[in-house]
Formats: sequence, structure tokens, C-alpha cells
Amino acid sequence: MSTIRQTANSNINNDFLSGLSVNTNSNGGGSLDLTDYAMIKNGSYGKLVKAYYGQEKAQKSTETKESSSKLTLMAGNAGSMANSAKALMDDSLWQKKTITEKDEKTGEEVTKEDYDWKAITKAVKGFIENYNNTVNSAGESDTKNVLRNASFMVKTTAAYKKTLEKAGITITSGNKLELNEEDLKNADISTLKTLFTGYNSFADKVVTKGNAISMEASSAGGTYTNNGKYSDTLSKLVSSKIDTKE
Repeated sequence: MSTIRQTANSNINNDFLSGLSVNTNSNGGGSLDLTDYAMIKNGSYGKLVKAYYGQEKAQKSTETKESSSKLTLMAGNAGSMANSAKALMDDSLWQKKTITEKDEKTGEEVTKEDYDWKAITKAVKGFIENYNNTVNSAGESDTKNVLRNASFMVKTTAAYKKTLEKAGITITSGNKLELNEEDLKNADISTLKTLFTGYNSFADKVVTKGNAISMEASSAGGTYTNNGKYSDTLSKLVSSKIDTKE
């Protein structure tokens, strides 16, 4: 190993020596005097070079962290979208429940068997918000695999355009989704179940693509660990975005 280090130091010193002339005259202008020459020979210049490149590397590391921050946000958005789509696939959301409401005219409490439309609307709104955030952030990505998966997701959504419209969900400019709550409540429940429940449904496909986008962004941003798990920072970001939903 000592031979390798000596060779490396010699190469660095030689790089500095090349093209330079040694002048023993202290008035030699831009040329090197004996003191400069001695510094080169004993490796001092080599140390300065290493220090310079060390600073340059640190600067590049800071730039990477800035990019990493963007990718972490992207991964968090996609992860939140996948989780909110998964929540729509929960069978309990699509089962009738005993609901007690006040009659708007009489003020009396009325109990009936119906779907919990407040819970359904909240779940759909949360999904759409996370979907749009993912489209926003992934669309600005420079990572090829992130863009590829986001593109597939958008194409999948476009394929469900007519069915989504029956559920009160329209695709707007920029491939965003928009919800009409009244149309959602008036939608055929079988249409909603087709969209959001079961294997290979629209929600299931979004879960798959959301996880893929999140993994690719995390990997590119250095927030995906060797054992295939997200970093603590990313996990906290994803969970906080979901747990605080109204």
C-alpha cells in the first residue's frame, strides 16, 4: 500500500512540476524559487491539491442533497398516493352500515342502512389530492424510471376515463383529477366498487405504480436502504401526509 501512496503522491507532484521552471533568483517573477520547489518535493503541494478537491467534493455533496430532497418529496407523494389508493380498496369502506342522521325538515334522528358516504368521499378526496401531488412532482423529475412509471400511471388513468366520470371524477389539464362530490354520491355503487376494489382494479394498479415511483425516487435520492426499506425520514414523511388528512 505504501508503494501505491508514494506513486500517487509522485504523480500529483509531477503534474504540478510539468511546464514549470525552477528559478533560484528571488526576483524570478512568476517562476518558482527554491522554497516553492522544496514544497513540491516534500509533498506540500500534493496536500493542497487534495484539500482543494476535498472542498469541491463537499460542494458536490451539498448539491446532491438538494436533489435528494426533491426526490424524497417525490417518493413521499407517491407513497402517500399508493397508501390512499390502498385505503379505497378496504372492503369495510364499501359495506352498508347503520347510520343515524337528522332529518333536515323535522330535526328528528333517522336511522337507516346505507353506505357511509362521508367516509367514502373523504377517502376519494384524499386519494385525488395525493394523486395530483404525485403527478406534479414526478412530472418535474429528471430520473428516467420515475418518469416512465408516472407515464404508465397517467396512461392507465386515461384508460379508465369514462368509468371515472361515472364516479364523478374527471381528468383535467395536466393529467390531474378533479372530484364532483354530488356526482360521487349519486354514482352507482357497483361502478365505485369496480374502480376501487379487488385485484387489477384501477386502485390496485395505482398502488403498484405509486410504489414503483416511490421506490425509484427513493433509490435515486439515496433514501432507499440496502435491505430494501425506506429511510426513517421518508417513512415519517409518508405517514404524516396520510395521518393528518381531514
